[in-house]
Amino acid sequence: MAVGPAGGAATVLRLVLGKRLQDLREAAGLSFEEAARSLDVTHATIRRMEKAQVGLKVPYVEKLLRIYGVTGQREIDGFLGLVREANQPGWWHRYRDVLPEWFSAFVSLEAEADQIRAYEPHYIPGLLQTEAYATTVLRAGMPHAPAGEIERLVALRLTRQELLVRKQPPLLWIVMDETVLRRPIGRPHVMRAQISRLIEAATTMPQVRLQVMPFAAGPHPAMYGPFHLFRFPLPELSDIACVESLVGAAYFDQRDDVSAFREALDRMCAQAAPVNRTEAILGAIRKEI
Repeated sequence: MAVGPAGGAATVLRLVLGKRLQDLREAAGLSFEEAARSLDVTHATIRRMEKAQVGLKVPYVEKLLRIYGVTGQREIDGFLGLVREANQPGWWHRYRDVLPEWFSAFVSLEAEADQIRAYEPHYIPGLLQTEAYATTVLRAGMPHAPAGEIERLVALRLTRQELLVRKQPPLLWIVMDETVLRRPIGRPHVMRAQISRLIEAATTMPQVRLQVMPFAAGPHPAMYGPFHLFRFPLPELSDIACVESLVGAAYFDQRDDVSAFREALDRMCAQAAPVNRTEAILGAIRKEI
């Protein structure tokens, strides 16, 4: 996936437009060097445009479209309209004072995906966290951050959750390790409320599927750490896997890499407790807190 010089990644729409430009160039039989000469830029600039590693300049794109054989003015205007849209900051831009550059990519992918699958061995996924749970987790991970920054990050996390109640929400399918539910986060009432939130999501949101990987299941394919897998309703955009670390994230969109993550998730879904057992498992753990 395209990652900018500051560690941030392109928006989903810019990725799609870059892929469309690549397809048009290749269909026209032009090399990077030939396309670059038409703009009086280096071939690296054309590569970066197609990989969404730089913003798309409207004059550049318009000239490339004509060179690539796109002659219909309506088609050109439509493409340029999408370029202008892609260059607009996403809703999360208003949190740029606390949002790491690398995580803006994650939020962009999350917002545009129609399927989000994940394995989480440590925490309740952010899209399902209560405000109290999120606050406790963020304070633990950022012990020196001022209260105002924590409040902004919690607000960002809660705003992200709005995608679950939009008109066409994505499928959210999470496999959580039992450790996630057993690890005490904050005072007991915080964990009880959080598990109640999971029960509510699992029983009232048909687009949410939760599975628990019990201790008794033994070793499984993803014991190395958490990851997310995004799928999009756009033919130009392949599935993208994301692996987070303490200071950033790695994004994978090559077929073989993504297939490895998908296979691991499929195997874990078969190994974990089935979806229809989740409510009972969560209810039993809540009684123990």
